[in-house]
Amino acid sequence: MSSPSVLIAGCGDVGSRLATQLLAEQWRVYGLRRTVSRLPQGVIGVAGDLFSEQCPKDWPQAPLDYLVYCAAATEHDEAGYRAAYVEGLQRVLSWLKQHGQQPKRLLFVSSSSVYEQKGGEWVDENSPALASGYSGRLMLEAEQVALNSGLPATRVRLTGIYGPGREWLLTQVRRGYRVAIDPPLYGNRIHADDAAGLLAFLLEADRRGAALDDCYIGVDDAPAPLAEVVGWLREYLGVTEWADDASVRRTGSKRCSNARARALGWVPRYLSYRQGYAAILQGQG
Repeated sequence: MSSPSVLIAGCGDVGSRLATQLLAEQWRVYGLRRTVSRLPQGVIGVAGDLFSEQCPKDWPQAPLDYLVYCAAATEHDEAGYRAAYVEGLQRVLSWLKQHGQQPKRLLFVSSSSVYEQKGGEWVDENSPALASGYSGRLMLEAEQVALNSGLPATRVRLTGIYGPGREWLLTQVRRGYRVAIDPPLYGNRIHADDAAGLLAFLLEADRRGAALDDCYIGVDDAPAPLAEVVGWLREYLGVTEWADDASVRRTGSKRCSNARARALGWVPRYLSYRQGYAAILQGQG
């Protein structure tokens, strides 16, 4: 059997981690990004800009088995999100069509921001996705572009990604971050390696002929109140002083379930924030 091929459009942090995992499984990996020198060794660089109408000059000429759209907004406003997620995906689909390429499946990397539940309730792929904020609304619009692309498409709604280089919460805790305890503000997270691992797992599952659903939530096993996470990090880091007043968090409060991905056979490497943050702080992940 020949090696399967994949184009990762928007091959940044998570995309590069995905590429590394697929290369280890003998995949042929193309990575589309502006600066191809930053791609992992072994990835075939496709120098291109998802914000430009110009098709990359070194677009793959061979058939592509899979497409993973894994972009990140460079401007965090409504126009920036539309450009990155809606218009960027439309451009990549157009470039595929120009080259007569018909991948077996499209994985669109989305976000749990499509859910705005605020009462700490459990959320799964069948829960109402009724985002009113621009980020969630535009993710839902981009998801529809994927579903209407003419390709078999699966949306992967990732929760709060953390890992090396994504250490905002660690920095805040060291600075004395304090959050409200009651009512609990539930948060959801996934280590960047597990985010990539879920994408790799879904690609391998599809390659083997498994029937994929059109949506999966990417989250670890243990959604937790933010105050609990902060308290654990304080103890781990030895932080003994923090702000008098709690910071206000404006996002929702929900608990996302990974039951559908687990039912397919996926298991996160970092089951909770404890394992994930401990690995970061020990320099292991």
